Formats: sequence, C-alpha cells, structure tokens
Amino acid sequence: MARVLVLGAGFAGLWAALGAARKRDEIGVRAEDTEILVVDRNTYHNIRVRNYEVDLGDVALPLKDLLDPVGVGHRVADVAAIDPAKREVVVKTGSSADTLSYDRLVLTTGSELVRPAISGLAAHGFDVDTFEAATRLNTHLAALGRQPPSPARATVAVVGAGFTGIEVAAEMPAKLAGAGITGDHRIILIDPNPVVGATFGAHGRPVINEALAALGVETRLNVRVSAVGADSITLDSSEIIPAATVVWCGGMRASPLAALLPAKRDALGRIAVDHYMRAEGLNGVFAAGDVAACLIDGEHSTVMSCQFARPMGRFAGHNVVADLFGEKLLPLNIDWYVTVLDLGAWGALYTTGWDREVHTSGAAAKVTKQTINQQRIYPPRNRDRVALLAAAAPTIQTAPPTRK
Repeated sequence: MARVLVLGAGFAGLWAALGAARKRDEIGVRAEDTEILVVDRNTYHNIRVRNYEVDLGDVALPLKDLLDPVGVGHRVADVAAIDPAKREVVVKTGSSADTLSYDRLVLTTGSELVRPAISGLAAHGFDVDTFEAATRLNTHLAALGRQPPSPARATVAVVGAGFTGIEVAAEMPAKLAGAGITGDHRIILIDPNPVVGATFGAHGRPVINEALAALGVETRLNVRVSAVGADSITLDSSEIIPAATVVWCGGMRASPLAALLPAKRDALGRIAVDHYMRAEGLNGVFAAGDVAACLIDGEHSTVMSCQFARPMGRFAGHNVVADLFGEKLLPLNIDWYVTVLDLGAWGALYTTGWDREVHTSGAAAKVTKQTINQQRIYPPRNRDRVALLAAAAPTIQTAPPTRK
C-alpha cells in the first residue's frame, strides 16, 4: 500500500488531507490501495484564529467528523523525527515510539508562539496560541471573577501589538465582562515598537488607534518586558504594573520540525516551497501553511495566516497525489491580499493590498470579520463525503465581500 503522510491537522493540514482524498477519488484509486494518514497531537481541528474570542465552544472540530467520511486516517501522536532520505517519520505517543514510512510527505505542522526566556513568563503568562491555551486563559479569568476586587484582578497586560495582540486586547473588555469582572478595569497593550500595528502602515494604524482609544485600551510602547509575576508585570522602563493576567502575543515562528529537514528556510524558519508546494531540494516532500514560504505572486511571500494556509493545503493535497501517480500538478498563484482585523465591540478593520489600504472599518467590516470567522473558514460539518471533497477542490476563493 502506498502512503501519503500529512503531519499536522491545522488549516493547511486538514485541507491537504481533504485535497489528497479528493484527488485520490478523482483518479479512481481506492483508499485500500493508497492510504492518506494524518498525524496530529490532537483529536480535533482548531479554528485557531478564533482563539481570542469570548466563546470557544465552536473552535475545536472533531477530526473524525471531517476525515472519516472521506477515508482519511488520523493518528494522535507527536512527531519526533523526519528522515527524508529513508522516507520515514518517527512519532511518539507517551513513552512509546513508532516509525512510519511514507511515499509522499506533506509537512503542515504550522507555527508556534515565540516564548523568550523572560523571568516568570512560563509560570505566569497566558496566550491564545492553541485551543488548550485559550481555554486556560478563559478558565483563569473566570476564577478571577470569583475573587475580591483588586487592581491586579482588574488589569490585563497584552504583550505584542501585532495582529493577534490587537485582537486579544480589543476583545478583552467582553472577556472580562463574561468572567464577571465588571466596573473599572485596565487593558494595557505593550510593544517594543514605537507604534501599535507596525505592519499595518500609515493607512490602518489611525483606525486601530481610534478603536483602541474607544475601548479604553492603554498602550506602553518602546518598552520590553523584564519579568512576569503572579500579580504584576515589570517593564524595562522600570514601571511595575499590577496585573494578574499577562497574555503573551510576542510573535510567531515556524514549527521546529522544519529545522529537522535539510531545506532552505527563511528568517521565520519556514521551508521554501515552489508554486506546487514542493519543498525545495527534498524529493517526495511537500509543505504548506505557516511552516512553508512561497512567493505567491512572484513578489510577495505568503503570510502566516489561514488566508494562505487553506489554499496552500488544498493545492498541496491535490499535487501530492498527482505527483504520486504521475499526473499533472497545479500551480498555486494568488493575486490578491486582504486583512480583516477584529477590533472588538468597536467593529473591525478591512484592508486591501500589500500596502493595506483601508477598505472598510467599523460595523461594516465587523460583519465581514464575523462571516470569515464563523462561516468562510469552516469545512462542511455534516459528515457528507461529497460536500467535504467538493470543498477541497484546488481553487482560489475570491476576496471576502463587504458592504460599505
């Protein structure tokens, strides 16, 4: 039996598996003859971009409902080693290890939060990088809601004023209210850059600043974190802020598994792939999503986001099976780029192009954001085989619609 091994079940991994199943079905190959196996540490697909939200009840989708109907296997394990020369992957479950051979490999292990060695961060910090971490943050806030009022209890420090940090800070008033922390509170957004949303440029930053001001979010810029305590955060400016909640959003880096492969990588640790999602210099290895970098329009590299991970996964899945059976591969080219940033109760910011021109903002952009988060990025959830395979077609969605 031939085997296509997909490592990771995030946005790229899920769609790579479904895309591979679709192509396998299209060319008439039986699942009994060509196995598609997904390896992931979880039993679910996390709608990761929603981990900052108040309600996490609909962000973990059981993989069995998405993969079983199309004949894709799933194994819960951690990936310990990859040997592209032998075409083998070592996986671990608890204390036991197993070696899986493959005919083609799709690396889709995503990215992870950069966690520097700051005193107290590991012990006292929170994040929204994973479903478990986001749940832990919500549980922590709920516990604070049952404690007597204090300055630390009512203060949240969000470190990192990039995309995720801004969304966490903007949603935090609603999260605090949901946890029963009402009345006066402080939300402080901290960043070493001199501005909030440095990558949004001159067009988007005024909108972001307006929204944060309306939400009562304070900023501390041009500073770094020196230490994190159970009830405080210390900045290198010598300011000590009472805060029982510190949410770390300090940047992302490709999965460490990328470093196990003898491949070209960029500054974020991402493996270079061509427009067919083939890892450069590695026979039989494809990569997609946050762990891979592609000059998607010949000039700009893909961004770590579900906007790119999902189509990269679909094309990787199609192409890995096409490559296995000697069929034509399809190149992925995306000629549009947008960002839609959630700004909590204030609304949202929708920008277009790589220079991020403001398209819409406020309530109109919020409708677009909610459509993306609650509908557009979800796979079919009715266990319908036909619907799942159809959704995995190697096509490019148009930019999300909005009303002005």
